[in-house]
Order: sequence, then structure tokens, then C-alpha cells
Amino acid sequence: MKLRPLATNVRVSDKGVQVSLADGREIKAPLTWFLRLQSASRRARSNWRLIGGGVGIHWDEIDEDISVAALLAK
Repeated sequence: MKLRPLATNVRVSDKGVQVSLADGREIKAPLTWFLRLQSASRRARSNWRLIGGGVGIHWDEIDEDISVAALLAK
């Protein structure tokens, strides 16, 4: 049985997104991949929540969703 990777924490800087996974891995992606996040304020970027038990991340203020699977596929 293959387990789905789950996010446990998210950090967004002016340069990128860093997602910590439950299995200990960390994914880093440049902010330029996410235009809504790139143009959002720092406050809006820091206002995220995990969705689906960690299968994705959602930002209410900017209506952005990123799935862990999509990050791993890039």
C-alpha cells in the first residue's frame, strides 16, 4: 500500500514556498510558480490552512490551492 504524502507545515517567503511533509521530506518551490501567492501581501501569504488532512494547502484571502502531489510532480 502506497501512502500519500501529507503536508504538516508551510512557510512562504518573498522567494518561495517550503512545505514540510509528514515523512520528513521538505519541498521547496520558487514563488514565481504561483502568481497569486507572488502578488499577495506577506500577511495573506502567511494565512494558509491544510486541506484534506494535509493533501493540499489553501489560502482563503487569495483563493489559491496547491496540492502536495502537484508540488512533487514538478
